[in-house]
Amino acid sequence: MIESSNFLHAFAQALSALALYPEGHTSRERALDAAYQSLFDLLAKDHNPEFSFLGDEVIYNDVPLREFRDWDWSRRLSGVGVQRVEFDNTATRDQLEEFLDELIQRLQRHAIDSAEARQMRPSGIRWGAVGLEGHETGASEITTATISFTLGEEAEAIRWMHNEVTSGRNIPVGEAEAVVRALTVAMHGDQNIVVPLLKLRRFDEYTTTHSMNVSVLAMALSEWLGMGARDVRAFGVAGLLHDLGKVTIPIEVLNKAGKLTDRERAIMNAHPVEGARLILAAEEDMDLAAVVAYEHHIMLNGGGYPAMHYHRDCHHASKLVHVCDVYDALRTNRPYRDAWPADKVLAYLEERSGVEFDGQIAHAFTQMMHTWEPQLALLEEEQPVPT
Repeated sequence: MIESSNFLHAFAQALSALALYPEGHTSRERALDAAYQSLFDLLAKDHNPEFSFLGDEVIYNDVPLREFRDWDWSRRLSGVGVQRVEFDNTATRDQLEEFLDELIQRLQRHAIDSAEARQMRPSGIRWGAVGLEGHETGASEITTATISFTLGEEAEAIRWMHNEVTSGRNIPVGEAEAVVRALTVAMHGDQNIVVPLLKLRRFDEYTTTHSMNVSVLAMALSEWLGMGARDVRAFGVAGLLHDLGKVTIPIEVLNKAGKLTDRERAIMNAHPVEGARLILAAEEDMDLAAVVAYEHHIMLNGGGYPAMHYHRDCHHASKLVHVCDVYDALRTNRPYRDAWPADKVLAYLEERSGVEFDGQIAHAFTQMMHTWEPQLALLEEEQPVPT
């Protein structure tokens, strides 16, 4: 087992080096040499080692590697269709370098479909999706997302969390994290990422549906920007809890069809402060989620709410969730207006970049939505079965 762990550490260092340094650079060559030596040592003990990357789990042959639980590279590799890698003793240093270069291209979303060319020549390295029985696969065409679930259980879990907070109990952080993990599984159900967004059933369920959608969009954008698995999940939890303060708002104010009075507007605008207060009351360390809850309505130019006594830059996570929040809010029917079409919302994000939104984040979001449009899946939550 020591050899398999040593190889994965060297493998990760080589991936990082190849992403940073050009061909021929000393650091790149040194990392490649170390990775190949580790592979050579592994092959001396195991003539046909196999690794599976299943979200947070790394499995060597049929044994989970506990020390690699939540390993950053596992989520990233499985997210680009590299869920299984097999080696044999014919593997060469050149083949390892070619394989690592292919992975970098996929992780940076510049991969081309070279599967046919690779299959025409023998190689000691084979990779693909779990269940392909060792046959390698290359980049496949993006297909329209199809999902065999409805996210009904996740929505119900969020409603229960909100009820717990409304009843005066602390946030059930474990359940929030479990929902986010379930959403990441939904997003990586096949080799292509899926962006599952829940369709609003009733106006009084807006906070539940919106919270889940913002969590999904925040994780998708985090992955698009190349963040690691831990950060992606942390941003997902922050997105899930960003509007928690709205559970303190009376439903007649939250869903009012007409113009809010000054008093009602003050109640509505207090939800970021209330959300941060509720999150900070939790026993676990939830500082990032609290910051996002507090800042997600503050504009890049200092406008928005809560009002700041002096201008300062908001956290990167707050600026990212702000973009996702506005997108889903404008795409959803509300009592006082109809949903905007997607193109109009994306144009609004670009138009307001540099003023309301961080320009780089807003631009990345619109790029992501245009590129992943075939993978957007608008889901209907199943009605509960009468008992």
